[in-house]
Amino acid sequence: MDKSLVKGLNLLTVLAHSKEARGVSDLAREVGLTKSNVHRLLQTMTAQGFVRHDTERGIYEPSLKLWELGRLVMARVDVRRIAAPLMAELSARTGESVHLSVLDGAEVVYIEIAESSHPVRAYSRIGRHTAAHCVATGKALLAHAPPSVVAEAAEMAARLGPLTPHTIIGQAALEEELTRVRRLGYALNRGERSEAVRGVAAPIWGFDGRAIAAVGIAGPAERLKPATMRQLAPVVMDTATEITRRVGGLPPEDASP
Repeated sequence: MDKSLVKGLNLLTVLAHSKEARGVSDLAREVGLTKSNVHRLLQTMTAQGFVRHDTERGIYEPSLKLWELGRLVMARVDVRRIAAPLMAELSARTGESVHLSVLDGAEVVYIEIAESSHPVRAYSRIGRHTAAHCVATGKALLAHAPPSVVAEAAEMAARLGPLTPHTIIGQAALEEELTRVRRLGYALNRGERSEAVRGVAAPIWGFDGRAIAAVGIAGPAERLKPATMRQLAPVVMDTATEITRRVGGLPPEDASP
């Protein structure tokens, strides 16, 4: 266990519960640390944006970054609960399995699944991690992720190599694909992880205009032919839009700067 991290988290918790800004000596007495130790921890948290320092009065208080992170976590929890019935409707309408995913570095994690009623269908499980660059929900999220995350995904793609003849390899090719996703508003999996499985996905937006999750359908290649995927894309996008509305999210163009 990292003792410095524990001390810093305890100090941040004390600040968050305080009704007013606090000084170093006051905080040191409460958390049982030396003033120099508390000062060092506060300086680190200030530099990282978690704490605000009033230099004139020499006091500290938590910043809104804690609130922002909390809202993101809440959105992830809410999106799963809110999306579930809409995912069931999408599965019934398209006949395919529906996945709800969030981005975890260069991978997606499936946080909710509505299974297709077909005996032959795309299988997955809640909690499963998959490389984001080769699945539809992953590409829908990467298209709106920071450049550092896209670079990480490109590195993973190079490390894993071509999983099928359709797998996108190389940062230039990935960025070209993500540009296409942003232009269309949806992402396609053309058999890039498994030649037998294809998919269509669209992003779900949070309150600040960031993509917090993606919803998509996945099914056998013999059912999800290219023309069929293009026909179903607006249906998937409509579901993503409705989930966004219900979680109180906004597309980037509508979010406040």
